[in-house]
Amino acid sequence: MTRIAVYAIGGNALSSPDGENQERSAEVLARVMSDVIDLLEAGWGVVLTHGNGPQVGHLMELDSKQTQSMDTWVSATQGMIGHSLALNLDSILHRRRRPERTACILTRVLVDGNDQGFQFPTKPVGPILSADTVMSADWDIAETIKGPRRVVASPLPMKVIDLPVIQKLVDLHAVVVCGGGGGIPVVDKGDFFAGVPAVIDKDRLSALLAIQLEADALIISTAIDAVRTDFGGPNETLHRRLSLDECEHFLEQGEFPAGSMGPKIGSLMEAALHRPGLEAVLCQPGDALMALRGETGTTVHV
Repeated sequence: MTRIAVYAIGGNALSSPDGENQERSAEVLARVMSDVIDLLEAGWGVVLTHGNGPQVGHLMELDSKQTQSMDTWVSATQGMIGHSLALNLDSILHRRRRPERTACILTRVLVDGNDQGFQFPTKPVGPILSADTVMSADWDIAETIKGPRRVVASPLPMKVIDLPVIQKLVDLHAVVVCGGGGGIPVVDKGDFFAGVPAVIDKDRLSALLAIQLEADALIISTAIDAVRTDFGGPNETLHRRLSLDECEHFLEQGEFPAGSMGPKIGSLMEAALHRPGLEAVLCQPGDALMALRGETGTTVHV
């Protein structure tokens, strides 16, 4: 039976829509593609998830009057980024004469309409707002380091609505691109589903997907080669393995901030706890197979 890896692509692997840092983005994306091919050649099936922050922000800036809803922009960027990833990956698969092909799924994710995040929205989205917009817009707005921005809820994902389709494509040995931007957030209204203005954390969604797909590995790729505590300090320590108890301790000590490493560690913990035997690893792009072997990166274990 084919082992399945859910591979979460960090935002730095995707080209920014404004054209900045294109060379760096192309280099990181090439390493991600190398990881996917390495995994396929080692006998793994691969499901890719990805971020979409810069892309959503760019589209919202173009739509200055916010005529489209947040869930519409999330779905639009899923298509945009999925198309780009599929072109890159299918080209490589074709050149290597491999049988797999890429499938992109607009992925809807059920969230709880009563999630606390909707009462206290904190996730900044979109561009810096003008003074006129701040005064006239009917949004939740918060002051950030760069200026006032719209903030929305970041609820926990409950269920991947499109899981049966994703599972069928995995069974057909497709490389599936799904869950972009944490998925399209929807709530159950009883007789119908409705999109909501929210952003689901990509890594949290990746963990849920790994659990619900009964995957054998969750790989979170990011800009650093391994987890460190006292990062940049005199007692900086690199960790190749972290138990759930150690992760909990370091989270309580504030070692993994909520705005950066915290959600990644929390997602790896969630997957390791609820999927016994799953390999939960964090590594930089290009190191996936070595991280699964414990030679680099960080493994979170029970």
